[in-house]
Amino acid sequence: MDRKFDVIAIGTGSAASAVASRCREAGWQVAIVDSRPFGGTCALRGCDPKKVLVGAAEAFDWTRRMKGKGIQAAKLQMDWPELMRFKRSFTEPVPKRREDGFEKVGIAAFHGRARFVGPTTLQVGKEILEGRYVVIAAGEVPVDLEIPGAEQLTTGDQFLELNELPRRILFIGGGYIAFEFAHLAACVGSQVTVLHRGPRPLALFDSDLVDQLVERTRELGIDVRLGTEAIGIEKSSSQLIVRALSSGGTVTFPADMVVHAAGRVPEISDLNLDAVGIEWEKRGVRVNEFLQSVSIPAVYAAGDAAASGGPPLAPVASYEGLIVAANLLKGDRQRPNYIGIPSVVFTIPPLAAVGLSERRAREQNLKFRVRKEMTSTWYSSRRVAEPYSGYKVLVEEDTDRILGAHILGSGADEVINLFAIAIRSGMQAADLKHTLFAYPTSGSNVIRML
Repeated sequence: MDRKFDVIAIGTGSAASAVASRCREAGWQVAIVDSRPFGGTCALRGCDPKKVLVGAAEAFDWTRRMKGKGIQAAKLQMDWPELMRFKRSFTEPVPKRREDGFEKVGIAAFHGRARFVGPTTLQVGKEILEGRYVVIAAGEVPVDLEIPGAEQLTTGDQFLELNELPRRILFIGGGYIAFEFAHLAACVGSQVTVLHRGPRPLALFDSDLVDQLVERTRELGIDVRLGTEAIGIEKSSSQLIVRALSSGGTVTFPADMVVHAAGRVPEISDLNLDAVGIEWEKRGVRVNEFLQSVSIPAVYAAGDAAASGGPPLAPVASYEGLIVAANLLKGDRQRPNYIGIPSVVFTIPPLAAVGLSERRAREQNLKFRVRKEMTSTWYSSRRVAEPYSGYKVLVEEDTDRILGAHILGSGADEVINLFAIAIRSGMQAADLKHTLFAYPTSGSNVIRML
């Protein structure tokens, strides 16, 4: 017998949970489906556990930087197994807590991989679920690198569950995961190599600050190889060998572990979308301005599974989930606004950005002034012995609107939120510059940046 619902959400992460909760609050009959432990990427395999580990690395690096400046730490080291136990104190309770929460409010939860057997009908194991609406919010998985030996790769999810870190770790890719995990592993004591096929990593961030971060990364002992594309992985009895192309020639790198950090794609390819007419592409389900499927009006998508204009970030997924819920409950009225969404690479130090890059602003023929400086001599950097810090802020000439802000250094991950508020609310630079900030704080640096 088919089970009928008003809405079925695929996934239990930020987007799907937002949809399910809001619709259930409105009295709808709601089902939620996930083939993995309930909780989604951010809570279990992404933002939250990563930041626990990065926080320890930040404390370690800060202490190390302060040697000879009042801190004595001759035996300073990171205990990875103990740190992982601390990390698991955050992640292990999540699946049961999330499932209990669904049950408490009357959301029907199903374990298993969903597969469309009709435009709004899903098969989950032996169960057939029929909905008035379906919301696809299934998250992402690592992209297939299509190289020989790819089965030897360790995923980012697996890296976050390691009980021990191997001596030699190689990361394929030059994005968030590669640099965040590389910095973390280097603090623990592993020998780390990063291979990136392009001329510059972290393509979405300001090139001048990325150059500084790459310099800092190499100073930590990490071997960053740019213009180097992995083409195969071979396994011997004692190690892995990564073959790569660099400057037209083949080079090899020995490693004990090779981590896939070369990008992720929406986890939707096995949902049987084509068979029921749901249009999709590499970026996700094709949606209109209301996050509604362009081909099946009763299907919506949110978060990483939607080919929307939003970046693949947990806050965006939650936001899109709320937009979808509102459109389901009240009709298609709300459109997402992606202006002023901050993004952070949690390296040591962190690199943060919001708004337009200098290149994008010039491509749009905007007239703007640029304020930029390397700030290692500023009080805020000197007091924590941080030699790599800087900023770049773009302000439109005629309107005095802040177009973009880019920050590298201690506290950048918090200060960027001030610029996000300014950009999203349309504040003028003068308004922010004349704000009285608590001092001495990283936030008080905003006045000098404008």
